[in-house]
Amino acid sequence: MKLNDQEKAMLAGDLGEVPQLAMQHQVKVGTFFGAEDMVPVTQAHIMADTESLGEAGVRWLERLATTTSPGDRTVRIPTITDPRGTDFSKAKQLKQQDWMLALERRAIDAFVKLGVSMTDTCINYQTIQAPTRGEHVAFGDTGVVIYSNSVCGARSNFEGGPSALSAGLTGRTPRYGYHLDSHRRATLHVRTDWTPVTLNDWGALGGVIGKLAGNYWAVPVVEGLDRAPTSDELKHFGAAMASFGSSALFHLVGITPEASRLEDVADANLPGYRVTQNDIVALHQHYAVEKDVDVVVFSAPQLSSTSCARSRSCASAASSGFRCSPPPARR
Repeated sequence: MKLNDQEKAMLAGDLGEVPQLAMQHQVKVGTFFGAEDMVPVTQAHIMADTESLGEAGVRWLERLATTTSPGDRTVRIPTITDPRGTDFSKAKQLKQQDWMLALERRAIDAFVKLGVSMTDTCINYQTIQAPTRGEHVAFGDTGVVIYSNSVCGARSNFEGGPSALSAGLTGRTPRYGYHLDSHRRATLHVRTDWTPVTLNDWGALGGVIGKLAGNYWAVPVVEGLDRAPTSDELKHFGAAMASFGSSALFHLVGITPEASRLEDVADANLPGYRVTQNDIVALHQHYAVEKDVDVVVFSAPQLSSTSCARSRSCASAASSGFRCSPPPARR
């Protein structure tokens, strides 16, 4: 990889042990993906729950956080965290064990020493700071990446926890994948003749298109919607697409910033697909419950405050025997 003078200094250890470890990791990642060089990034977002980190991962964090030169071990750009996996106030009620709480406290202490902000959110584009079009960032959460790439027009790959933290510590990430213009072109063309109304339907549409896309490097471009979705609708649409298809980017013609026209993002003769309301119904029916429901879980980390309020009102109505109707479609 081609490194500039500052990156070479980091790799040589001239700027401290922690930037050196971070740059060593990034060079390995960049070499694996064929990156020619590094790209400066302005924000980093880390998925680093202790269930995934385990004891070894937390020890690695603690090593970074306890080097002899505090000024060399702190992040260089705003770096934030995904939701945590432990609730200290309700640990006993949730039957979380003491060792889980201890591991979580150790991880939090290490992140704080590294200068990471414990925002504990996977909707930072709604609650903290939305990236802007063309802004290169290093984000980890799948819903964060697909929303930031598609709706905001920012540029990020799915960064693993060590890679996102390394980006925070160096202010750079390898230039490959969705940092490149060539990877942001559409690879399949989807036309729908039906515009969802409920958040659940937006998620189902995203799931159907994600299954059609089928892999991380596929980029759907979608036509046929009769209105621009809201922020929450786009969030559910993108998160489901990422879950069903590992997708990191989509384009909505006339809606998302890079696709004012189809030809802005699509070449001729793309593989074409048609999605109807029947496809959405079929996906819903696949998850149909045949018996009474005992527990309903709202995925609060990805719900906005307005979504949470609507969920509470719907739950209250359901307990009284009423069905919560969807909001009217906006034209």
